[in-house]
Amino acid sequence: MIAIEKIEYERKSVLRNLLELYKYDFTEYDPEDVNENGLYEYMYLDHYWTEEGRHPYFIRVNGKLAGFALVRELGTDDRNRTIYEMAEFFVMKKYRQQKVGQHAATALFNQFGGSWRVAQLEANRPAQAFWAKTIGSYTKGACQTIREEQWEGPILTFVTEAG
Repeated sequence: MIAIEKIEYERKSVLRNLLELYKYDFTEYDPEDVNENGLYEYMYLDHYWTEEGRHPYFIRVNGKLAGFALVRELGTDDRNRTIYEMAEFFVMKKYRQQKVGQHAATALFNQFGGSWRVAQLEANRPAQAFWAKTIGSYTKGACQTIREEQWEGPILTFVTEAG
């Protein structure tokens, strides 16, 4: 069974640990170095409990931690719908190719009705393939790929209804 679970503040250290794995995996596409303590650190971690409009979730498979998703609100669009962004999304390698990511993403899209943006780095071809397939299937092709000057890579945009 695949489930998403809101992360309570008391579990922030667990998310911090998973973020280290995620950022390590990500160095293949964005070669960030560790700091002097041997950590990558995620500068927005505390914001998920101190700012409105930030939503942290664990992804679980049969009760076991399998990853996380960080969703944030960016304001509203021209139709006054909330704009959501998949700020970070991570499924541990053990659980990839098992539709865990697709299931978790779909659950989040269903939970947060509004306009969505999912940006991927130009170099991260696996993420581009995953999101194109997941969002294309979810929206039955009713999504757009846009480019913005301040982001190096495609951004998928689409609209959902709260489930």
